[in-house]
Formats: sequence, structure tokens, C-alpha cells
Amino acid sequence: MFANSRTRLSISPAVKNALKLIHKEVSSKFTGCGLVVPEAPDGMHILDLGSGSGRDCFIVSKLVGENGHVTGVDMTKEQVDVANKYVAYHAEQFGYSKSNIDFKLGEMEHLSDIGILDNSIDIIILNGVINLTADKKVVLKEAHRVLKVGGEVYFSDVYTDTKLSAEVRKDEVLWGECLSGALHWKELVEMSKEVGFSGPYLITANTFEVQPQLKRLLGDAQFVSATYRLFKVPQDKQSRAGSTVTYKGSIKETPEEFKFNVHNVLTKTPKIVSAGVATVLGVSRFAKHLEFQPLEPGTDTPSDDVHTDADPFAYCAANNIAGSSGSCCAKPQC
Repeated sequence: MFANSRTRLSISPAVKNALKLIHKEVSSKFTGCGLVVPEAPDGMHILDLGSGSGRDCFIVSKLVGENGHVTGVDMTKEQVDVANKYVAYHAEQFGYSKSNIDFKLGEMEHLSDIGILDNSIDIIILNGVINLTADKKVVLKEAHRVLKVGGEVYFSDVYTDTKLSAEVRKDEVLWGECLSGALHWKELVEMSKEVGFSGPYLITANTFEVQPQLKRLLGDAQFVSATYRLFKVPQDKQSRAGSTVTYKGSIKETPEEFKFNVHNVLTKTPKIVSAGVATVLGVSRFAKHLEFQPLEPGTDTPSDDVHTDADPFAYCAANNIAGSSGSCCAKPQC
């Protein structure tokens, strides 16, 4: 993800240590932007869509522990071959008696073709790949299908403040710069709702200026890199009331606070959250790290206005966040 020091998610000591153990060939052939590593992954089954040479997969395989599992999916055989080449190497580096990772050659739009079952995955991560797919809604549908109830999609990508023209969508140069496939962020909101997800919940965002020669093709379109999370929450579990939530400090790498999204940073001081956020937290893997208390009747609660909460441009403007010039993949977050 393209981000400056004010907006990038901090890299935990555990992630830094895992990075040091990644084989040089895996890192050198990795083509993603930044790092996409969700909190509290221990023991989880994580699916990495568009895993490339496997760098992120190997990092999270260290974080989930020997009892967790990671599956990487990529459509490029050469990249999958590189990843598979170092499965045993990383198991040894991490001190595992057996590997907890596998890689599959396949398309993220057709996960059933490679044996990814319904309700089988705890967390899905995507690192700058949704904007490279032709049918983004199909990708989200497949993600929803394979996630367990309470499961999360944690993903970083590039978004725009307008719908791009057909001409821009077809431009090969802009495609290579990760720009022509960018969704209008409002399209992401509507698409997520149609598929059945709760969210998207904005975690971090950073605007950036495209190169002048590309701006002539893009006109007034503005771009932002953003990290979001989505959750699979059945309709019959939707709450109609907010809640007071207190963080126990039990997530090892973030003992002082847990940042659910830009509007909800949970600490050891009780915080009132909206009904939607309370529901998501209650069915997610984070529930065991939180204490929930019902609100007194008549207590004002935050609204669940997803359009407002998910707007990365409004967030950047309100916090005076201005990015650098370049492209989405110009400065990896590592």
C-alpha cells in the first residue's frame, strides 16, 4: 500500500521478525504493494487471494502458528512454483515440525474449482489485486461463500472518487500502474452490501497524486490507497442496539488499543459503538478480546452510516492527510 508515516499501519515486532526469515527469492519476486496482515490471526485458517510468490502467505503462516493454516491462490504458475519451492524452507525457519501452508494454482473468481469449500476460511487477505480483476463482484461473492460466519476480508487497494471511463479502463499503461481498474469507493460500498457483507470498515487511507503524464489521461479523477475490512454476519444475527465495548488488552502485539476502523479505536476505557459494529465484534474472532455491556435505555449511539464511515477521501481531508506523487505500488509498506 502506498502510504506515508502518518497513515501507514505500524509494522509489529512479530511481522518484522517474520519478514527477516522470508527467503530472498520470495521477496524479490513478490509484486504486491505493502503488507496486509490482520490482527489476532493465531490459530486461524487464512486465504491469500493473488498470493504471488507467497511473501505475505509465509509471513502470516508464522503468525497463525503451527496450529493455524494458510492457503495461497494465484493464477500465475511461475509465481506458485516459486512459493512451493520454499514451503519446507520456511517451516524449518519457523521451527515447525510440519508446514502449515499450501499454494494452489487457480483464479480467485472460481475458488470452488480448486477445492475451497463453503464456510471453511477464517480470514481472507488481498493485497492490491481486486482492481486487477474484471468482475470484482464475483470475487466478493466467492469470498463471502468460503468465509465462516464472523469471518473477515482484510484488503488493501486503490480507489477513485469517480467512475472511470471505458477508455481509461482499457488503457494498458494505466492498468500497469494499478489505476485503470480502480473502483469508485462508493461502488465498493454498494457491491459489498449486495453480496451480503457488513462494512466496508475503513482502517487507513492515503491520497496520492498520479504522474503528470498519466493525469492527462485521467482528467480530474482523484485516487486514494485504502485498507478496509468486511465481515460475514448473517441477517438473523443483526443487532438493533449499540453497546459499550472495552478492550481487554489481550492481543499480544497491540496491548494498549485495538483499532477496528478509523472511527472505533478500542481501549481499556469503555467506548460506545453502533449496533452494526457491536454485532460484527460480537461474532468475530475479536469477541474474546473485548467486554460488552448493554446500554441504558435512551442512550445515544453512533449511526451505522456506511457511506460516511467508508469515505476515504473525507477521512483524508478531515485529518489533513496528503500523500506523495507516484503510483499505488511506488512505495511498499515494508
